[in-house]
Amino acid sequence: MKASELRLKNKTDLNVELESLLKAQFRLRMQVATKQLANTSQICKVRRDIARIRTILTEEIGNE
Repeated sequence: MKASELRLKNKTDLNVELESLLKAQFRLRMQVATKQLANTSQICKVRRDIARIRTILTEEIGNE
């Protein structure tokens, strides 16, 4: 997910997306703990997307 795509979304959409990514991150961590996750690079991608969304939300708060 690109930052330019995220900037086009409104605050409620970003919060919904953030919540779904946090749930996905939790599921991935549980899969790692139970040795069920084959592709561990997914964790990094989800963490990056979470950081992007939080950064954009912080930028929007500063611009208000």
